[in-house]
Parts: sequence; C-alpha cells; structure tokens
Amino acid sequence: MKNLFSFAVILALFTACESPKPPVEETAPTPEPHWSANSTIYEVNLRQMTEEGTFKAFQNQHLDRLADMGIEILWFMPIYPIGEENRKGTLGSYYAVKDYQDVSSEHGSMEDFKALVDAAHGKGMKVILDWVANHTAWDNAWVTEHPEWYTTDSTGKMVPPVADWADVVDLNYDNADMREAMIQSLEFWLREADIDGYRCDVAEMVPLDFWVDARARIDSVKPNFFLAEGEATELHQAFDMTYAWSFHHLMNEVSRGEKGASDVKAYWEEQSTKYKSDDYRMQFITNHDENSWNGTAIERMGDYRKAFAVMSFTVPGMPLIYSGQEADMNKRLLFFEKDLIDWRNDSLADFYKNLVSIKKDHDVLFNGAKGAPIKFLNAGNERAVVYSRANEFSELLVMLNFSNEAVSINLEGDEFTGFYSSHIDKGSIDAHGSLPWDLPPHGYQIFERAIDEKY
Repeated sequence: MKNLFSFAVILALFTACESPKPPVEETAPTPEPHWSANSTIYEVNLRQMTEEGTFKAFQNQHLDRLADMGIEILWFMPIYPIGEENRKGTLGSYYAVKDYQDVSSEHGSMEDFKALVDAAHGKGMKVILDWVANHTAWDNAWVTEHPEWYTTDSTGKMVPPVADWADVVDLNYDNADMREAMIQSLEFWLREADIDGYRCDVAEMVPLDFWVDARARIDSVKPNFFLAEGEATELHQAFDMTYAWSFHHLMNEVSRGEKGASDVKAYWEEQSTKYKSDDYRMQFITNHDENSWNGTAIERMGDYRKAFAVMSFTVPGMPLIYSGQEADMNKRLLFFEKDLIDWRNDSLADFYKNLVSIKKDHDVLFNGAKGAPIKFLNAGNERAVVYSRANEFSELLVMLNFSNEAVSINLEGDEFTGFYSSHIDKGSIDAHGSLPWDLPPHGYQIFERAIDEKY
C-alpha cells in the first residue's frame, strides 16, 4: 500500500504513536518451504484480471495459462470485504479491510475461493494472501466493538496511520487482545481455505515482535511462506522474503540515465554484506504500487524493461511478475475503480515463459542458499554488465547492455573455454580463452555452459 510517502516519514509517524518496546530477541525462522526453491511469484490483481473480477473467472480464464507459464506461487491482492466509510473512489482500496475472515462479494463466495485454491494446488501451484495488519477500514466491526484496539491522538480520536490514508484507521499493537485476534485471523485462512502463506503489507509499520510471534503460531498450523513488504534486514527473523526496493529504484535510475553499470555492480557487492545467503529477496520491474502510482514499466524503464526483467530472473532472489506484465501493459491501472487489463497483446508471453523456465530448470539460479553466488566479470565496456552464476556442474553467463548504443563484449582468460549455448536466441559460440559477443542497444544474453564440457 506504499503511496507517495517515504517509509522514513511513515515509520516516524508510526513510532510516535507507540510506547517503547523491548528489543526483539533474534530468532531463526522456520526454513523456507522446499517448493519455494526455484519458484516465480505472480501478483494477481483480481479486480482487473477479468471483466467479471471474480474467483471463478480468474480460474477459468487464467489459471491454466499461468500454470503453463510455470508460475508456482500466486499472490492475491486483498480479497476481503472493503470498507464503505471514508471510501476512496467507487470501489475503494483493497487495503481497507472491513472483515479479516470473509471474502468480498465483488469476487464471489468463500466456496468459490476454496475451489480456486484447490484447483491451483491441483496444478502444483501455491496460493498466498495479501495481509493488512497495520490498519483496518473505519467500518470494521473492531472499531465499535474494541475501540481500545486502535491508535488515538491526544484528544482520544482514532487516526489513520498516515494522513493520506484517510480510508483506514491505525491499529494499536500495544494491545495484547488485538494481537491475539490478528493471529487468529491469520490462522483462519490456513484452516478454512488451506492457503500457503502471506504477503504482509507495510510490514515495517508493524512491530517485529508481532511478526515473530505470528509466524511461530501459524507455522504450527501449516508451514507457510512469508513475504514482507519492506527490506529491513531484521524482517528476516520472521519472513522468508523481503522486497528488493532499493534495487528496483536503481533499475529506474539506470533507465533514466542517472546511474550506470558500475552502480549496478556496486549494489550487488554491498548486498552480499547485508543479507544472509538464505534471505530471499523479491526482484521486480513492476508491481501494483509502482504501476498505479509511479508509472508502467514502459514509462519508467522504456527500452530497458526487458533487460531488467532478464536481470530480475538471474540475480539472487525470487522474480515477481505483476498482472499484465506479460502483456507488456502500458496502462496505469486505476486503484479504486474497475480498470480491466487488455490481454490482446501477447508479445511478451513467450519471453516470460522462457525466463520462468530458465529459473526453474537451473539450480544455479535457485532462491537463497540453494542457488550459486553471483560473480561480476570485466565486460571490457563500462556500459555493459556481465555476471556468472556457477556450481560444479554448470554455469550461466548473463550479458546486459545498459545503454542506447550497441556494445562489444570480449571476455578473456582460460576460464572462457568451452561450448556456450544461448537461452535467448539459440545461438552458440565455441570459446577458446576468449568469448566475444555484440549486444544491441538495451540488449541481453544468457549463455549456458556445462562444466564437464570445458576443454
């Protein structure tokens, strides 16, 4: 639910409302579910995916297609009833939750959702729900039944977490009963619909100790996959995966000509010192916040968007595809209204299917510690980035041109000996101590070499 406000401002406002808490004892979260090792996550904007906007329509029109693409995790934006009091727009924000234990009639019935989860499971896919723990709608029953569960100002008036979020009211995590009710609601969806985890909205605006407690509780019901909207390193005490916001912003800056290849390499050198090898990071070129508030991938990245998509699938982390991304959508979806995605453009369908397949089939690209470390190479050109990910059996070599002009790359050394085959254009090169390659403007290449084929 990130809008135009910086998280620094948001956190300052939130912190001012709560009393000091003892530091959270660092814990090791439950290991990530084995099925997440080589997964790609797909964000489902259910309202805009089909004309009907229902669970049934999504199941009938998109589930087979996404399974065929190789998607393994479906993240549904909030599906709960939306508040009417102080509602924004006609349909309101998905993140103004009126009832944590029901589905919006906009999407269908609870039975419809259960059928969708069962169908997804039958295709080998997992389902996670978007969870909004920081705030509720003003007409959530908790507001009248338990007013002490909410943050108030000096006059005793309930307040939103941020002034611009006038359609929601801030929850008070000093209240133990509210915390318990929130955890019970998280448990509800595991037991009722057999979902597989949660994406947790503005996770840094909720006390870390709550997430640690909640994760332990819900994992006792069923092992979960837990994604945090945030990138603070300490979130990994409770979460399997955090947002790679900083890298996303860097991609936008490179696309605008403000940063370059050297900044990309410097970023990844820094990341290796901040996060543990098994800390999943979600890599993305767009999502619902970016699309609606900051611009489409075409607006922000232009001709660089495919190169950065390739990078999001081949650097350490789990790649995200947002609804309509595979249709190269050049439309800012309205957030509070019906605004149907145009699916007639399938120009990138094969492109993304290929990337998902590469991610799934090559263990060097697996998520977390199961994948191989990233190693940047001397591209011989300051406008290009070249890196490899290799283990004892195979190597993937990625080349990216972050400029508006063609570049020539020549990798030299004994290690560049062997037969390299392309996963992009199906070309190949038999290298003997030198690997030359030309990339067009904004171009990209993924080579594979079997280690046992090295001369």
